[in-house]
Amino acid sequence: MTSHLSPDSAASDPSSPLSPASSDAAASAGSTRGADLLTERLVLRPWSGSELAAVLGGLRQPHWAADYPDDGDRVIAGFTAGHPEARGTYGQRQIIERASGLVVGGIGLFPPSDDGSVEFGYGVVPSRRGRGYAPEAARALVAFALAAPGVHTVYADVEPANPASLRVLEKAGLERCAGSDGLVRFRATAPVG
Repeated sequence: MTSHLSPDSAASDPSSPLSPASSDAAASAGSTRGADLLTERLVLRPWSGSELAAVLGGLRQPHWAADYPDDGDRVIAGFTAGHPEARGTYGQRQIIERASGLVVGGIGLFPPSDDGSVEFGYGVVPSRRGRGYAPEAARALVAFALAAPGVHTVYADVEPANPASLRVLEKAGLERCAGSDGLVRFRATAPVG
């Protein structure tokens, strides 16, 4: 784990991540339509069967950034294909740049533990790094997860040798806390009361 779509054609293609049937570009930041999470600049969309098949089959799609998918996206596609629950509302998502309609990465929640905590991971392709997309996506996913029934803690574990990911989680507003197995843990908790 890292912490571990052209606009004209996207609007006319119903299978495109930015088709009118699948998202509302005028929706306000942080709102949802169906299972999509919308931020100011991004759409966080659950994986579709066709997107999984394309990534796993190495079938290049026109609504992908030139460097999508990367190795991490392929791993997550494999995980998601093998775990049907990972395609649900509380699972894995592609990160879509709203301005271009291009898939530029992935973010997702892993199955929650019995204690009400849930892990998440993310990744943005190199061509879109440095734009603040990862912290923006992380903030939206964390807020969404903390609003889910029975979830009180959302966390990500990061290797200390990954300073970019450490900065992402700090910018996303997560609290750094003790980790294990040589990893640094960042977490957010639901307000009490």
